[in-house]
Amino acid sequence: MTGPLRPEFHEGQVLAAADLAATVAYARAAAVRHARLAHEWGIADGLALTTENRTDPASGARFVEVSVQAGLAVDGTGREIVVPAPVVLSEADFEAVNGADGPTSEPYPVFLTAADRAQAASGPASCAGSAGPARVEESFQILFRRLGDERLVADQQPPAVNAAPAAPPVPWLVLLGFVQWTGGHFTAAVPEARNVGVRFAGVRADTVSARSGSLSLRTRPLPGEGEPALVLSGSDTPKLVYGLYKGTGDVEPLMTVEPNGNLTIAGSFSGRISAGSVLATSGSATDGMVLPLPAGVTPEEVADGRVSLHVYVTPRIPPSESGLTVPAEATVDGDRRVRCRLRSYDPGAGPAVTERPGAVDFLVLATVAATSGGG
Repeated sequence: MTGPLRPEFHEGQVLAAADLAATVAYARAAAVRHARLAHEWGIADGLALTTENRTDPASGARFVEVSVQAGLAVDGTGREIVVPAPVVLSEADFEAVNGADGPTSEPYPVFLTAADRAQAASGPASCAGSAGPARVEESFQILFRRLGDERLVADQQPPAVNAAPAAPPVPWLVLLGFVQWTGGHFTAAVPEARNVGVRFAGVRADTVSARSGSLSLRTRPLPGEGEPALVLSGSDTPKLVYGLYKGTGDVEPLMTVEPNGNLTIAGSFSGRISAGSVLATSGSATDGMVLPLPAGVTPEEVADGRVSLHVYVTPRIPPSESGLTVPAEATVDGDRRVRCRLRSYDPGAGPAVTERPGAVDFLVLATVAATSGGG
């Protein structure tokens, strides 16, 4: 098995076209391997589908002109696809693929793929005869596909590790978004449909380091007011801060972890109950209702014995101008379901004793016993 071949030259060597081509091929191969294996493929910058309102002069119908903005994508073969300027989507190209479909509001996928275009030689012919192309334009093509073809993106397989830069047998598809089509025109453009969305380029790394001493993680390329951020600072006072960007570009801390492990939060805290603590909830419930668990306690923790419940119920006796009402039953079963029955006797209404569902005030305490180590 042969690894990558690096061209070498020496004085007096006669350079053939293959030697010069090998120099270019070696650099291209190294670049695509890095892009394919050290990064995740997808849109690196730009390439958004944008719309401009238009009116059909014949029918007066409103529609939109859809354009692909300039940008850069890296496909799954490691190849860069550069769109140097905005491109207006062709309605004729769309009709050629999907024009036979009936009316539908479902969005159609739009793809970008790489395309090599040989450029004719502009200089004098060679001594050996006719000159071949001296340049190859690394261009692109915008493709329309059928409804549902966006799922093809996930099925694409990258080439082998040592594969040389070459056009794949099947064009690698980079999803740009979706367009809607009504009455012979585009009517909208959206980035996601049928639970499939645009894929953006990423990086594969086990270590990410910052040279400035502060590493920020945010959800947008540029900080925006109200957007979340995670900042790891290694300056004089190392700490980890989660917060929201302010209009000034600074991060308003919502959670801070100090070097000594102290945790400071701006809001409330909820989660699993810790050893030795008690959580509680209270309220009123009627006959047949299931009592709630305190916040932070799960049914699984109660079922396997990690958390013990202590339930207290007090029947609510409604006021009455005549007669007598007493609780016949006020209990809670193993499923925390309330059983409350009230028994009443009213001499003025007759000798019969009646029984009806009632309500209780409840208190549920959840406890975890402290360990011998205090943890």
